Amino acid sequence: MILSSLSKYRDSGLLLLRVGIGLMMVLHGFPKLAGGLPAWEKLGHAMTHLGIDFFPVFWGLSCALVETLGGAFLILGFCFRPVTILLVLNFLVATVLIYKTSGEFLQWSRPLEMLILFLGLTFIGAGKYSVDRN
Repeated sequence: MILSSLSKYRDSGLLLLRVGIGLMMVLHGFPKLAGGLPAWEKLGHAMTHLGIDFFPVFWGLSCALVETLGGAFLILGFCFRPVTILLVLNFLVATVLIYKTSGEFLQWSRPLEMLILFLGLTFIGAGKYSVDRN
């Protein structure tokens, strides 16, 4: 079958996925990073939904860095698995936050989908067209 021959392009598909999702992470993360202390503090308050109510600026900055630098590292395929694990944690917090504040499925399903995507990529790896070359 014609579609079964696409499996020989697995690494090209992973590269496309890494670049596309990585670019989206940079575009979502950079405004948070550029927002400075007020943005980091507001973002960091999401941790209170996990029972963590200290150092909101640290947590907000961490989130912004993980999205921005993590997105760039995804594109390169650098430190791929550690980055995907950090992104899983980031989207776990986002899912819990939105679930607890909104409860609307269409609101919390997107971060949950991203969590599932990054969890799957953690197992798959970056592919051969990456700095890590695994």
